[in-house]
Amino acid sequence: MAALPLPPVPEPYHLPFHYGALHNIGVDYLVAPGPCRDLLAKRHPGLAVALFDGMACVSLNYQLYFAQYPGGGGITQEVEINVIAHPRFAEERLPELDYGQYARGYDQTKLLGIARMNVLCDNPLAIDAGRRLYAEPKRPGWFEAVMPSLNAASVREHWSVSCRRASLGPDGLIRHDGELFSIEADLVGLTPEAVVNTPITGYGTDEEGRLLAGPLNVHQAYRFYALDDRGADRVRLSLGNRLDRSDRSDRLDRSGEVGVSEREGEAVDDLGRLVGTAPAAGVWTYQSPPVAAHQRPYYVR
Repeated sequence: MAALPLPPVPEPYHLPFHYGALHNIGVDYLVAPGPCRDLLAKRHPGLAVALFDGMACVSLNYQLYFAQYPGGGGITQEVEINVIAHPRFAEERLPELDYGQYARGYDQTKLLGIARMNVLCDNPLAIDAGRRLYAEPKRPGWFEAVMPSLNAASVREHWSVSCRRASLGPDGLIRHDGELFSIEADLVGLTPEAVVNTPITGYGTDEEGRLLAGPLNVHQAYRFYALDDRGADRVRLSLGNRLDRSDRSDRLDRSGEVGVSEREGEAVDDLGRLVGTAPAAGVWTYQSPPVAAHQRPYYVR
């Protein structure tokens, strides 16, 4: 078999893409594999669902990150809805793992990866880059998030993320009313483990049906919380409602991007179909350490 060429890197992009800072929470759900198989067959036919003791894994992944460019800097928020999967040809090369072993990074083949079902993002440049470089199904959205911070009176391991409706217009992102979904994780009092589970292989399928894989390296350990039977008490996922037909047609006229509202609703439908009422099985977090601190002032005289 002839070697495959590398995918192109279109202008104005440059790889690798370097993160200046990353704040990240992921929530994993162990679910029945049937709906995951059905969705993968439509979106990523080159992938098969990974099974952990007979269960599939759906992963929600929220990121807030900063990047520095020659002319300045930019902040981006996004959330991925993923199914853990592997290339169909690779099943015999994978070790047999349970979920806890997978979450702790035992798979060093890195064939187990995230098959992106939906990605919602508040940065038009990042939406374009994700689509063109990694074949991500990336769409507009905006976020309201609360997370642990050293710039608060008390630092509590409590996260909440609300993903809201948006569209792309000629002047950039247009925010709309209405919540697509939200997730809240109360990790206060739980003891995390330091885990090294990167590089994370991200899978995409381009318009020609070719399967792409792009690794993400995070240079420090994640904090992993095994929830066991505590998932229902510690993590809450709430789904919004799909737009009604009249609101959808109005939004399409103003957005400048055909079908954007339908695809937003698709993310809600996918979550309902894949996760349903399943409790969270695990949570993993990462927050870039501070690199400088401006101290409290004092009187000179």
